[in-house]
Amino acid sequence: MAGMVGLVLFVVFIVLLVIGAPIGLALAAGGVSALLVSGDVNPLVVGQRMFGSLDSFTIMAIPLFMLSGNLMSSGGISKRLTDFCDAILGWLPGGLGVVSIFACMLFGALSGSPTATCAAIGSIMVPSMIEAGYDKKFALSTVAVAGVLGCIIPPSTVMISYSSVTDASVGSMFMGGIIPGILMGIAMMIVAVRYGLRHKEIKRTPFSLRNLLKKFVRAIGALLMPIIILGGIYGGIFTPTEAAGVACAYGLIVGIFIYKELNPKELKKAFVGSGSTTGMVLFIMACAAIFGYVLTRYQLTNAIANFIITICGNKYIFLLLVNILLLVVGCFMETTAAILILAPILSTVLGIFGIDPVHFGVIMCINLAIGCATPPLGLNLYVASGITRDRVEVVVNKHTMVYIIVSIAVLMLITYVPNIVMVIPNSMLG
Repeated sequence: MAGMVGLVLFVVFIVLLVIGAPIGLALAAGGVSALLVSGDVNPLVVGQRMFGSLDSFTIMAIPLFMLSGNLMSSGGISKRLTDFCDAILGWLPGGLGVVSIFACMLFGALSGSPTATCAAIGSIMVPSMIEAGYDKKFALSTVAVAGVLGCIIPPSTVMISYSSVTDASVGSMFMGGIIPGILMGIAMMIVAVRYGLRHKEIKRTPFSLRNLLKKFVRAIGALLMPIIILGGIYGGIFTPTEAAGVACAYGLIVGIFIYKELNPKELKKAFVGSGSTTGMVLFIMACAAIFGYVLTRYQLTNAIANFIITICGNKYIFLLLVNILLLVVGCFMETTAAILILAPILSTVLGIFGIDPVHFGVIMCINLAIGCATPPLGLNLYVASGITRDRVEVVVNKHTMVYIIVSIAVLMLITYVPNIVMVIPNSMLG
């Protein structure tokens, strides 16, 4: 019976994906079809599982972090962050490219979303880069790929999704993403500097200590936010979910009373945008719960885990195959859906290979984050193309490929040197 149930589950899911059905519908239809074939489960279980999967204090952090990110973007914070980054790094070769990447790193520490980071920073930096003499293709590829740092540098909605279906704590995942996110940002900056050295005619921002202090004062309200959020989490003052609520409240206060750019129109835009994105993500999570229930009830995860063990001689081959699988999956599947489907399956063999769930979770999140900037599904590519109203093919160019290659190089380093991920969680949690 388990074999037939598994066959129906995956065949229905894959067929619906191939014909273009929404990922949530494909997950739910696969799960429901499998349960109907089994005939031993009350259909009411479907609704109970969908509702129960979202009845979680941890998952509440996802819509709250999405809202806080939109409040930051609408409240003038992204502009002040980019001005501050320009005052620090704009003098370097390829300065505005470096600034774009650094700004994405900082904004990622506020939003937790790759698409929000790409949209917020790209809308400011792409026109500035083109005006300064940068090639449009380079400008678009820079913000498209650097935007993925939004779900690597904590807080991260993707890491919250991973934690919700595994035993990894959200706080440890956030700590584990700090150094990998910084390393990936530095690797991208090197690519931007290399571009600047090859195109010496493009403008740079002269360094001025006075200008730096001025921009720092203007941006201090934005810069305090990641300190409050992450400091509060790591200091044990509040949980990640409570931190997301604090982030929303702080974003409202800064946007309305300090920067005074969060007017009723922008507030409506932020709430509607957050609600729309949250609805999509939570619907996928609810539908994935049915899929996961079938996998667990009929012990399909154990069968898949045993198959993985038979084809992988050791953990190094396992990690290599996982990286290849996730990079391919990231090209075709939305990040949250991929996490919810694959994390419960792959995490079952971690103990056998002696792999820490936090280390593996960061590897998984980075792989799928890179997928946000790879065709054909990479959402950041479409967000970036919308900035200049160009076709997505304009964003997919040689510069994008170089950024992706260096990102994968950092990914492989993180994969085989676990201390890069684990040093902060181990030191802070004893």
